[in-house]
Amino acid sequence: MLETVVSAARERGEEAIVVTFWPHPRTVLQQDAREFRLLTSLEEKKALLGAAGIDRVEVLPFTRQFASLKAEEYLQLLRDRFGASLVVMGYDNRIGSDRKMASEISGESFPSAPPEIIFCDVAQKTNFQLRPSFVTRRTDSPSTAISSSIIRMTLAGGDVASANEMLGYEYGLYGVVVAGNRMGRTIGFPTANMQLYEPLKLVPGNGVYAVEVEVLGRKYLGMTNIGKRPTVGGTNRTIETHILDFEEDIYGLPMRIRFLRRIRDERKFPSLEALQAQLQEDSLRVRGDK
Repeated sequence: MLETVVSAARERGEEAIVVTFWPHPRTVLQQDAREFRLLTSLEEKKALLGAAGIDRVEVLPFTRQFASLKAEEYLQLLRDRFGASLVVMGYDNRIGSDRKMASEISGESFPSAPPEIIFCDVAQKTNFQLRPSFVTRRTDSPSTAISSSIIRMTLAGGDVASANEMLGYEYGLYGVVVAGNRMGRTIGFPTANMQLYEPLKLVPGNGVYAVEVEVLGRKYLGMTNIGKRPTVGGTNRTIETHILDFEEDIYGLPMRIRFLRRIRDERKFPSLEALQAQLQEDSLRVRGDK
Protein backbone atom coordinates (compact mmCIF):
# COMPACT_ATOMS: atom_id res chain seq x y z
CA MET A 1 0.00 0.00 0.00
CA LEU A 2 2.84 2.39 0.81
CA GLU A 3 4.34 1.85 -2.63
CA THR A 4 0.97 2.69 -4.18
CA VAL A 5 0.66 5.86 -2.07
CA VAL A 6 4.17 7.04 -2.99
CA SER A 7 3.70 6.24 -6.68
CA ALA A 8 0.35 8.04 -6.82
CA ALA A 9 1.79 11.10 -5.06
CA ARG A 10 4.71 11.30 -7.45
CA GLU A 11 2.39 10.98 -10.46
CA ARG A 12 0.22 13.83 -9.19
CA GLY A 13 3.03 16.06 -7.91
CA GLU A 14 1.63 15.86 -4.39
CA GLU A 15 2.81 14.72 -0.96
CA ALA A 16 2.63 11.10 0.10
CA ILE A 17 0.87 11.26 3.47
CA VAL A 18 0.06 8.55 5.97
CA VAL A 19 -2.60 9.29 8.57
CA THR A 20 -2.30 7.09 11.63
CA PHE A 21 -3.85 7.02 15.09
CA TRP A 22 -2.59 7.16 18.66
CA PRO A 23 -3.29 5.43 20.92
CA HIS A 24 -3.85 2.25 18.91
CA PRO A 25 -7.61 1.87 18.21
CA ARG A 26 -7.67 -1.59 19.75
CA THR A 27 -6.53 -0.22 23.12
CA VAL A 28 -9.52 2.11 23.06
CA LEU A 29 -12.30 -0.04 21.62
CA GLN A 30 -11.67 -3.66 22.54
CA GLN A 31 -11.85 -5.50 25.84
CA ASP A 32 -8.39 -7.10 25.48
CA ALA A 33 -6.65 -3.71 25.76
CA ARG A 34 -4.56 -4.79 28.76
CA GLU A 35 -3.11 -7.78 26.87
CA PHE A 36 -2.68 -6.02 23.53
CA ARG A 37 0.89 -5.32 22.42
CA LEU A 38 2.31 -3.14 19.63
CA LEU A 39 4.55 -4.22 16.77
CA THR A 40 5.93 -0.68 16.51
CA SER A 41 6.05 2.30 18.79
CA LEU A 42 4.83 5.57 17.31
CA GLU A 43 8.40 6.74 16.70
CA GLU A 44 9.37 3.44 15.08
CA LYS A 45 6.34 3.66 12.83
CA LYS A 46 7.27 7.16 11.71
CA ALA A 47 10.83 6.04 10.93
CA LEU A 48 9.66 3.03 8.91
CA LEU A 49 7.17 5.12 6.95
CA GLY A 50 9.82 7.71 6.18
CA ALA A 51 12.17 4.99 4.95
CA ALA A 52 9.40 3.77 2.64
CA GLY A 53 9.22 7.16 0.92
CA ILE A 54 6.34 8.75 2.83
CA ASP A 55 6.74 12.53 2.95
CA ARG A 56 4.56 13.27 5.96
CA VAL A 57 3.03 11.31 8.83
CA GLU A 58 0.00 12.80 10.55
CA VAL A 59 -1.14 11.43 13.91
CA LEU A 60 -4.79 11.76 14.94
CA PRO A 61 -5.81 11.22 18.57
CA PHE A 62 -8.04 8.15 18.64
CA THR A 63 -11.04 8.36 20.95
CA ARG A 64 -14.45 6.73 21.05
CA GLN A 65 -15.92 9.97 19.72
CA PHE A 66 -13.52 9.93 16.78
CA ALA A 67 -14.36 6.26 16.15
CA SER A 68 -18.02 7.22 15.70
CA LEU A 69 -17.31 9.25 12.54
CA LYS A 70 -19.05 7.98 9.42
CA ALA A 71 -17.02 7.25 6.31
CA GLU A 72 -18.15 10.45 4.62
CA GLU A 73 -17.22 12.51 7.70
CA TYR A 74 -13.80 10.88 7.92
CA LEU A 75 -12.97 11.49 4.27
CA GLN A 76 -14.17 15.09 4.64
CA LEU A 77 -11.75 15.45 7.59
CA LEU A 78 -8.87 14.15 5.48
CA ARG A 79 -9.64 16.61 2.72
CA ASP A 80 -10.18 19.63 4.96
CA ARG A 81 -7.30 19.08 7.38
CA PHE A 82 -4.64 17.60 5.12
CA GLY A 83 -5.71 18.58 1.61
CA ALA A 84 -6.05 14.93 0.63
CA SER A 85 -7.49 14.15 -2.79
CA LEU A 86 -6.81 10.43 -3.15
CA VAL A 87 -7.09 7.57 -0.65
CA VAL A 88 -5.39 4.23 -1.17
CA MET A 89 -7.39 1.26 0.12
CA GLY A 90 -6.50 -2.38 0.60
CA TYR A 91 -8.89 -5.09 -0.54
CA ASP A 92 -10.35 -5.51 2.98
CA ASN A 93 -10.16 -1.90 4.23
CA ARG A 94 -13.17 -0.39 5.93
CA ILE A 95 -13.70 3.33 6.43
CA GLY A 96 -15.72 4.92 9.21
CA SER A 97 -18.14 3.58 11.79
CA ASP A 98 -20.44 2.54 8.94
CA ARG A 99 -17.53 0.38 7.67
CA LYS A 100 -17.77 1.39 4.02
CA MET A 101 -15.69 -0.59 1.55
CA ALA A 102 -14.77 -0.23 -2.12
CA SER A 103 -14.72 -3.02 -4.65
CA GLU A 104 -14.58 -0.92 -7.83
CA ILE A 105 -12.45 2.16 -8.14
CA SER A 106 -12.17 4.24 -11.32
CA GLY A 107 -13.32 1.29 -13.40
CA GLU A 108 -10.89 -1.13 -11.71
CA SER A 109 -11.87 -4.03 -9.49
CA PHE A 110 -10.49 -6.15 -6.67
CA PRO A 111 -10.04 -9.62 -8.21
CA SER A 112 -9.25 -11.15 -4.80
CA ALA A 113 -12.04 -9.39 -2.91
CA PRO A 114 -14.78 -11.46 -1.29
CA PRO A 115 -18.11 -11.33 -3.15
CA GLU A 116 -19.95 -9.60 -0.32
CA ILE A 117 -17.95 -6.38 -0.78
CA ILE A 118 -20.18 -3.66 -2.21
CA PHE A 119 -19.35 -0.53 -4.17
CA CYS A 120 -18.67 2.47 -1.96
CA ASP A 121 -20.12 5.71 -3.30
CA VAL A 122 -18.89 7.85 -0.41
CA ALA A 123 -15.79 8.84 -2.37
CA GLN A 124 -17.91 10.35 -5.13
CA LYS A 125 -19.87 12.44 -2.62
CA THR A 126 -16.67 13.90 -1.17
CA ASN A 127 -14.84 14.32 -4.50
CA PHE A 128 -12.25 11.70 -3.61
CA GLN A 129 -10.52 9.22 -5.82
CA LEU A 130 -10.03 5.79 -4.25
CA ARG A 131 -7.25 3.55 -5.50
CA PRO A 132 -6.86 -0.16 -4.73
CA SER A 133 -3.78 -1.84 -3.33
CA PHE A 134 -3.83 -5.61 -3.09
CA VAL A 135 -2.91 -7.76 -0.11
CA THR A 136 0.67 -9.00 0.25
CA ARG A 137 0.97 -12.75 0.65
CA ARG A 138 3.58 -14.95 2.26
CA THR A 139 6.11 -16.36 -0.16
CA ASP A 140 6.02 -19.82 1.39
CA SER A 141 2.24 -20.00 1.69
CA PRO A 142 0.45 -18.21 -1.16
CA SER A 143 -2.99 -18.82 0.33
CA THR A 144 -2.21 -17.13 3.65
CA ALA A 145 -2.42 -13.35 3.88
CA ILE A 146 0.03 -11.52 6.12
CA SER A 147 -1.63 -9.69 8.99
CA SER A 148 -0.52 -8.01 12.18
CA SER A 149 -2.31 -10.72 14.18
CA ILE A 150 -0.33 -13.46 12.44
CA ILE A 151 2.93 -11.59 13.01
CA ARG A 152 2.12 -11.10 16.70
CA MET A 153 1.42 -14.81 17.14
CA THR A 154 4.65 -15.69 15.32
CA LEU A 155 6.70 -13.42 17.56
CA ALA A 156 4.97 -14.67 20.69
CA GLY A 157 6.01 -18.18 19.63
CA GLY A 158 9.61 -17.05 19.27
CA ASP A 159 9.89 -17.55 15.51
CA VAL A 160 11.55 -14.20 14.87
CA ALA A 161 13.00 -15.29 11.51
CA SER A 162 9.53 -15.91 10.05
CA ALA A 163 8.23 -12.69 11.59
CA ASN A 164 11.11 -10.78 10.01
CA GLU A 165 10.24 -12.26 6.63
CA MET A 166 6.65 -11.11 6.93
CA LEU A 167 7.59 -7.67 8.25
CA GLY A 168 10.28 -7.06 5.65
CA TYR A 169 12.74 -5.94 8.34
CA GLU A 170 14.32 -7.26 11.53
CA TYR A 171 11.99 -6.91 14.50
CA GLY A 172 13.55 -4.96 17.33
CA LEU A 173 13.23 -3.57 20.83
CA TYR A 174 14.40 -0.16 22.02
CA GLY A 175 14.99 0.84 25.60
CA VAL A 176 17.34 2.07 28.29
CA VAL A 177 19.98 -0.09 29.98
CA VAL A 178 19.17 -0.53 33.68
CA ALA A 179 21.04 -2.20 36.53
CA GLY A 180 20.50 -5.92 37.12
CA ASN A 181 21.82 -8.40 39.66
CA ARG A 182 25.21 -8.57 37.86
CA MET A 183 25.19 -12.36 38.08
CA GLY A 184 26.42 -12.65 34.48
CA ARG A 185 29.68 -10.93 35.33
CA THR A 186 30.61 -13.70 37.76
CA ILE A 187 30.63 -16.27 34.95
CA GLY A 188 32.15 -14.12 32.23
CA PHE A 189 28.93 -13.10 30.48
CA PRO A 190 27.89 -9.62 31.65
CA THR A 191 24.49 -8.56 30.40
CA ALA A 192 22.71 -5.29 29.68
CA ASN A 193 19.20 -5.33 31.10
CA MET A 194 16.72 -3.42 28.97
CA GLN A 195 13.73 -1.42 30.13
CA LEU A 196 11.53 -0.63 27.14
CA TYR A 197 10.73 2.97 26.26
CA GLU A 198 7.34 1.79 24.95
CA PRO A 199 5.80 -0.51 27.60
CA LEU A 200 3.16 -1.80 25.18
CA LYS A 201 5.78 -3.07 22.72
CA LEU A 202 5.45 -6.80 22.02
CA VAL A 203 8.35 -8.83 23.43
CA PRO A 204 9.04 -12.15 21.64
CA GLY A 205 8.48 -15.42 23.48
CA ASN A 206 10.89 -16.60 26.16
CA GLY A 207 14.16 -17.99 24.86
CA VAL A 208 17.68 -17.14 23.74
CA TYR A 209 18.13 -15.18 20.50
CA ALA A 210 20.93 -14.08 18.22
CA VAL A 211 20.62 -10.30 17.92
CA GLU A 212 22.23 -7.25 16.44
CA VAL A 213 22.88 -4.64 19.13
CA GLU A 214 23.07 -0.92 18.45
CA VAL A 215 24.62 1.15 21.25
CA LEU A 216 26.94 4.16 21.43
CA GLY A 217 26.45 4.67 17.70
CA ARG A 218 27.92 1.27 16.78
CA LYS A 219 26.59 -2.18 16.00
CA TYR A 220 27.61 -5.48 17.58
CA LEU A 221 26.54 -9.09 17.63
CA GLY A 222 24.87 -10.24 20.80
CA MET A 223 22.67 -12.86 22.40
CA THR A 224 19.53 -11.92 24.26
CA ASN A 225 17.76 -13.97 26.90
CA ILE A 226 14.07 -13.26 27.40
CA GLY A 227 12.54 -14.93 30.43
CA LYS A 228 12.69 -15.35 34.19
CA ARG A 229 16.27 -16.67 34.62
CA PRO A 230 15.25 -19.92 36.37
CA THR A 231 18.84 -21.01 37.03
CA VAL A 232 19.36 -18.09 39.46
CA GLY A 233 15.85 -18.19 40.91
CA GLY A 234 14.45 -15.26 38.95
CA THR A 235 10.73 -14.49 39.17
CA ASN A 236 10.27 -11.45 36.90
CA ARG A 237 10.48 -11.53 33.12
CA THR A 238 13.55 -9.67 31.89
CA ILE A 239 15.32 -8.79 28.64
CA GLU A 240 19.06 -9.38 29.09
CA THR A 241 21.64 -9.01 26.33
CA HIS A 242 25.26 -10.09 26.30
CA ILE A 243 27.13 -8.00 23.73
CA LEU A 244 29.99 -9.86 22.09
CA ASP A 245 33.43 -8.21 22.14
CA PHE A 246 32.17 -5.31 24.23
CA GLU A 247 33.26 -4.14 27.69
CA GLU A 248 32.04 -0.55 28.10
CA ASP A 249 29.74 0.71 30.85
CA ILE A 250 26.41 1.62 29.26
CA TYR A 251 24.07 1.87 32.25
CA GLY A 252 21.49 4.59 31.67
CA LEU A 253 22.14 4.72 27.93
CA PRO A 254 19.71 3.86 25.08
CA MET A 255 20.15 0.52 23.32
CA ARG A 256 18.39 -1.13 20.42
CA ILE A 257 18.36 -4.84 19.63
CA ARG A 258 17.22 -6.44 16.38
CA PHE A 259 16.34 -10.12 16.37
CA LEU A 260 18.13 -12.38 13.88
CA ARG A 261 16.96 -15.84 14.93
CA ARG A 262 16.04 -17.94 17.93
CA ILE A 263 18.83 -20.15 19.31
CA ARG A 264 17.10 -22.20 22.00
CA ASP A 265 14.51 -22.29 24.76
CA GLU A 266 15.19 -20.76 28.14
CA ARG A 267 15.72 -23.51 30.71
CA LYS A 268 16.98 -24.14 34.21
CA PHE A 269 20.53 -25.48 34.53
CA PRO A 270 21.78 -27.55 37.49
CA SER A 271 24.61 -25.10 38.24
CA LEU A 272 26.20 -21.83 37.20
CA GLU A 273 29.01 -23.85 35.64
CA ALA A 274 26.51 -25.68 33.42
CA LEU A 275 24.94 -22.35 32.46
CA GLN A 276 28.38 -20.92 31.65
CA ALA A 277 29.16 -23.86 29.38
CA GLN A 278 25.85 -23.41 27.56
CA LEU A 279 26.47 -19.68 27.12
CA GLN A 280 29.86 -20.48 25.57
CA GLU A 281 28.09 -22.71 23.07
CA ASP A 282 25.42 -20.08 22.46
CA SER A 283 28.05 -17.43 21.70
CA LEU A 284 29.69 -19.69 19.12
CA ARG A 285 26.35 -20.16 17.41
CA VAL A 286 25.77 -16.41 17.38
CA ARG A 287 29.17 -15.79 15.85
CA GLY A 288 28.26 -18.31 13.19
CA ASP A 289 25.49 -15.92 12.10
CA LYS A 290 28.02 -13.17 11.41
